Amino acid sequence: MTILVTGATGRVGRHVVDQLVQRSAKVRVLTRDPSKASFPAAVEVAQGDLLDLDALRAAFTGVSSLFLLNAVTGDEFTQAIITLNIARESGVERVVYLSVFDADRAVNVPHFAVKSGAERMLQQMGFSATILRPSYFIDNEHMIKDVIFNHGIYPMPIGSKGLAMVDARDIAEVAAIELIRRDGAPGTLPIETINLVGPDTLTGADVATIWSEVLGRPIVYGGDDPSGFEQNMATFMPKWTAYEMRLMAERYVSEGMVPEAGDIDRLIKILGRPLHSYRDFAVANGPAA
Repeated sequence: MTILVTGATGRVGRHVVDQLVQRSAKVRVLTRDPSKASFPAAVEVAQGDLLDLDALRAAFTGVSSLFLLNAVTGDEFTQAIITLNIARESGVERVVYLSVFDADRAVNVPHFAVKSGAERMLQQMGFSATILRPSYFIDNEHMIKDVIFNHGIYPMPIGSKGLAMVDARDIAEVAAIELIRRDGAPGTLPIETINLVGPDTLTGADVATIWSEVLGRPIVYGGDDPSGFEQNMATFMPKWTAYEMRLMAERYVSEGMVPEAGDIDRLIKILGRPLHSYRDFAVANGPAA
């Protein structure tokens, strides 16, 4: 049968597709503009988006499992609800859903609350689902490398509680493993929730120290106040999105994203290898990169 992947051109989705292809799965992706997407030859490409009902119904034809990833947008919740309804209508009950760490607790952060709502829908409608809850993406740091390199400041207000930042490649590989497991199961599997975290729980000062060591010069942490972060985000994204990012940063400062006991060992067991670390990222993107 076929696994449908949404969000397939993004930083996680493209890795999910690659991981599924490596495991000889039959993959179909849904994308707005196939001409701008580059996928392995074996991947089927369906044109459309999550609010295009005709395209969505067509994309679900012959599909056995769904990887649901939808972007942080003003209509994110509607996209998730519509997609899960069309999945159920199409007879697709096996889902891997990309949620977010502590989705059910961060009720004032819009995209956290949205994902918590989608989780409840999966549970109450009886889907056979794996809910993946990733912490802060290490890959987000590509957006701030210039500030680190050119100004000697680590600008993300992540606080002193600590974030167990996770690599997109680890997220994607766990997603692919779960999709294959659910797709091949002879019967309905119970819902499971997996926290996706990195091997190290790092504070803002910790991250600045890593960059100082990698770059061979002092990098300082910019502090916990999210005002400047919001203002900078608002220069290249809608103001409501920048405000949402501020709310998320405030939660990093107040609560952190700290793994539960057993989270890291569980991921290492699933993957059969160590997790990618923040230092790995810094070294790969340092002076010699």
